[in-house]
Amino acid sequence: MLRILFPPPRLPLGDGTLWTVCLGTLACVLLTDLLTPASLVVGTLLTVPVALSALGTSRRPVVVLTLLSVLASLLAAVANAQVDGFNRSDLSNRTVSLLAILLVGGLTLRSREASERAVRIAEDERLLTRERLLRRLAEDMGGPLGQPEFVTRAAAALQRLTGARSVEVGAAVRAVLRAPHALATAPDRGPDDTSLPSWLDERLPLEFLARPVGAGNVWAADGGRVVLARLQRADDSDLLLILRGPQTPLALTGEAVAALQPLLDRTRLLDDLRAGREQLRERGELLRDLVYAFSHDLRTPLLANAMNMQGALRGAYGPLPDAYRETLGNGLEANAALLALAEKLLLVTKYESGETDDQTSDVNLRTLVQGVLEDLRPRVEASRLNVERQLGAARVQGRRHDLRRAVQNLLENAVKFSPPDGTLRVTLTHVDGEVTLTVQDDGPGVPLSREGQLFQRFRSGGAGGGTGLGLYLTRRIAEGHGGSVRYVRAQQRSLFILTLPDGAAHA
Repeated sequence: MLRILFPPPRLPLGDGTLWTVCLGTLACVLLTDLLTPASLVVGTLLTVPVALSALGTSRRPVVVLTLLSVLASLLAAVANAQVDGFNRSDLSNRTVSLLAILLVGGLTLRSREASERAVRIAEDERLLTRERLLRRLAEDMGGPLGQPEFVTRAAAALQRLTGARSVEVGAAVRAVLRAPHALATAPDRGPDDTSLPSWLDERLPLEFLARPVGAGNVWAADGGRVVLARLQRADDSDLLLILRGPQTPLALTGEAVAALQPLLDRTRLLDDLRAGREQLRERGELLRDLVYAFSHDLRTPLLANAMNMQGALRGAYGPLPDAYRETLGNGLEANAALLALAEKLLLVTKYESGETDDQTSDVNLRTLVQGVLEDLRPRVEASRLNVERQLGAARVQGRRHDLRRAVQNLLENAVKFSPPDGTLRVTLTHVDGEVTLTVQDDGPGVPLSREGQLFQRFRSGGAGGGTGLGLYLTRRIAEGHGGSVRYVRAQQRSLFILTLPDGAAHA
């Protein structure tokens, strides 16, 4: 891997110098060939400039010098024939020289092609190895990380990528390395190796802090034995990376640091998100505690007040004028409304905090619905409503008090918004392991624009007006029992549908 990342240096001859050397050699050989007899076969030396052309950066010098060598050999053959005459032996020697030039030229071209192919393969391997190392770095740094986790993971990932003896990461604060801090060492060196001292809470050498001009965020120190890098943090001290004895070039380390920078920026966002979430959690707990305390403490004086007013109505304080008795009756109704609100707030607090009582029992839903209708009889008669009920046998597994609250919310809602002399239809069915309660009334219904908010908290107005908690609580209770509740508008009537799994399915 190191030979791939550190290929041996290749020192090609510059094209200008190459042409000078090759043409000078060609001229010297040609001159020697012209001045010597053909029998000495000096023309064979014309293969030398052809072979030297392989040091060029392209194929062009090889082709050009091969052609020039062939022309020079032919020129020398003609000149020697005019001086020494022409014979069969000289022709054979010259033919051998020409073939040698062409052979060397062809082999040089093939050698150059093979060399270029090997260089491309080596470069592809180097790039592949680099991509593999950077991809592994990204995998090691994957996942949501806060800054402390990021520092620990970054030190270990860089040590594996660079093969360094150790990688130390910390915040550079006034020339001292501070937390967040991490030290990762090679597998063959323990973290307590005295040859790899930690700079935590120690003053850093000036050489570690002074970046050479133009070095960017990665630079070498201590004669190249230590590589340093910086990761920038917004509105905070930068992170200093200290790599002892890395086995990779500075360029690869620089790419790794560049890949870590956006990940570090993301950790700040995650830390801010975690801090904000913790603040919201603390505020939510405070608000739930306040609501719970308010609702719980409100019940005691309300109950005491209701007992006093009921006693007064029964004559505990003597005969009362009719107007005063009417006032006490109104007070009892208001008191009951406040008690119902306190109960709803307690239930909301319980479900919002997830502290619902897990103790469930077998609940006869038919009996429960009949009991709620009986409690609502005075209000039903006051509104002159006609109640049509089809209540089949149905049992569910759940919390009886909560289920009663859910059914009561739906029925109270229907009675409240039904017009006088209207019809209230209540149906309870049990089909295929599912219990369905439908409550239908002749009320005005919910505007289409508000249907999406109907079962949300504190969304009053239309069917579901009032405190804005009744239908929200119904939804939370239904979901807490593995069921659901929904609203539909059919044939100019409002229809609420509460669905719960039966006792066997819920168990």
